[in-house]
Amino acid sequence: MPALRAVIFDLDGTLVDSLGDIATAMNHALVQHGLPPHPEDAYLLFVGEGVARLAERATGGADPALQGEVLATYHAYYDAHLFDRTRAYPGVVDVLTALHADGVRLGVLSNKSDDFVKRLAARLLPGVSFTAVYGERPGIPRKPDPTSALALAEELGVPPDACGFVGDTSIDMDTARAAGMYGVGVTWGFRTAAELHAHGARAVVFTAEGLLAVLRDASP
Repeated sequence: MPALRAVIFDLDGTLVDSLGDIATAMNHALVQHGLPPHPEDAYLLFVGEGVARLAERATGGADPALQGEVLATYHAYYDAHLFDRTRAYPGVVDVLTALHADGVRLGVLSNKSDDFVKRLAARLLPGVSFTAVYGERPGIPRKPDPTSALALAEELGVPPDACGFVGDTSIDMDTARAAGMYGVGVTWGFRTAAELHAHGARAVVFTAEGLLAVLRDASP
């Protein structure tokens, strides 16, 4: 049995490549409300802290009422186009399947809206035995606050120091450190290896095969 008895994964930029659909939906909403759209790459820095922060950044800090209108339009469009371009990253299903076969318990924790997280995981990661899949929920602080990560570790039945936390941004690495978990950064997502290292990643990996090896060999 690996030293890590459970692993929590971020979703966007870690398990699924969703940037294109997020950018298209938000640009649609911006144009509908008379605001300029952004290049897709700009969204690499807009995402990660929940949909309200996404709207704030995309609108350039517009009036809160306008942000709310943009957000409502975004949500409706994204809901209808959730799977247009979004796909699981190559190799991640194999990693998840192998970890489960090793006896490792699996969870997902995202700052994305809970309904979207559950739908994406169900369709794009079929057959993966997650114990729990959570997105942003009312009354529960978003990452990097460790509250949700610690609660998920308890649900997984492991202490934080026997739990890995895998993500692609500083938010994920900050969450791992705050929760006392083994943080692993992946570079195929939305941010750089330098950012992941700077925020305390215990390891940074470049391939799905490398991720599996690190998680199996981790010494918390």
